[in-house]
Amino acid sequence: MMDTGVGRALRARVTGWLRALRGDLWTVRADPLPPSTWLRWLPHGLLCLAAVGITVGGTGDLTDNGHLPSGLALLAAAGQGGAVVLGLWRPVPAWWLSLGAFTLIAATVRTRMGFDLETYTWPWTAAGIIAELLVLLLLALRVPTRAAVAALAATAFLTWAFESLWTGEPYDTTGILAVSLFTVVVILGSALRGRREARAQLVEQTTLTAEERTRRTLLEERSRIARELHDVVAHHMSVISIQAQVAPHLVENPPDELRENLAGIRQNALEALTELRRVLGVLRSEHIGPGEPPDGFGDGTAPHAPQPTLDRLDALVENTRAVGREVVTDISGERRPLPPGVELSAYRIVQEALSNALRHAPGAPITVRLTYEPDGLEVEIVNGRPTGPAPPSTGAGHGLLGMRERVAMLGGTMTAHPWHWDGFKVTAFLPDTPPVDTPGTDDPTALRKGTS
Repeated sequence: MMDTGVGRALRARVTGWLRALRGDLWTVRADPLPPSTWLRWLPHGLLCLAAVGITVGGTGDLTDNGHLPSGLALLAAAGQGGAVVLGLWRPVPAWWLSLGAFTLIAATVRTRMGFDLETYTWPWTAAGIIAELLVLLLLALRVPTRAAVAALAATAFLTWAFESLWTGEPYDTTGILAVSLFTVVVILGSALRGRREARAQLVEQTTLTAEERTRRTLLEERSRIARELHDVVAHHMSVISIQAQVAPHLVENPPDELRENLAGIRQNALEALTELRRVLGVLRSEHIGPGEPPDGFGDGTAPHAPQPTLDRLDALVENTRAVGREVVTDISGERRPLPPGVELSAYRIVQEALSNALRHAPGAPITVRLTYEPDGLEVEIVNGRPTGPAPPSTGAGHGLLGMRERVAMLGGTMTAHPWHWDGFKVTAFLPDTPPVDTPGTDDPTALRKGTS
């Protein structure tokens, strides 16, 4: 008879299922029972106490009613109690131990029946049923459902084999009751395991979603910073182009090589400007930040208006005072022009810190300090204790993230943390000669901690 494709597929599926089942139930790997969320180690202590009770009670039952020698009764009962304790760390070996103890007890007691026929129960004793219930529960909580069902089927089959194939003296059967209770326990354990796995997957998915949201926010902030810095870079490229065009006229009878080189410099500058405008157009059309209008930068400026510098700091502070807030400005050190990127970043940091203070600290006084150091600028914004509860925030929560990106871009340092009496303090140092290539901050955990 020729083997068909359907037969081969069915045989392969059955073989794979048996192989997986063997891997589930023929192992001694450790699988510790985790502590309970609310009760911590109390379930472990209760199970150990139950194991002692099973050992003591089972020994007395097997000695008095099963008519076993005390040593053999203690050994068999200790096997059932020990299986419960072992199930806390290795549930599969614990089930095998419990099944082996049941087989030993059922076989030895069966040979000694004939004394108390009306009262003695067989093949499962009361202590044995309790032990097997606990072992199967611990097994179902940690192994796949297919393995728990297979263990239940093996236990039921062994119970049926003892009752059906071993006849002789009459007894009170416990097989149906025991298997029914075992089935309920396996169903309960599998359901609890499925619920725990679903919650774990939900937590994992929530974590991944939060990390993805943070990374997307990071990209949006970097795109916004890139759009703002476009004018700074474009200004320098325009100056280069103009200087390259004017330079030949400043030299009497310039050589042809000089003219060609300057013409090449001007051409490269114009091409770079063209590429900058093209990239900026893509950023504006595809990466508009949340709450940001498509025709500006979200602060009332037109898309081609000059980017703000520290010269406009007084106007920014006056706007904050106009809404009834007390703002103190303190500028120390020798004030001097800084690179455009530093000026722009310092202005945006102050602007965002003031916005956060207005949003999250109603009525609190605000202090803005600028300290001109020999190697850079230190910016500090401190708000005091709010005088009332903060209203629900409608912001996107990107404030501190954008500040950190600006500081990281310039190779500076920044701290943001609660201050005295429920206040908040933001401190940033911006070097005036930043590194050529400074990586951004890509740690999602750090970004979540610093997001306003």
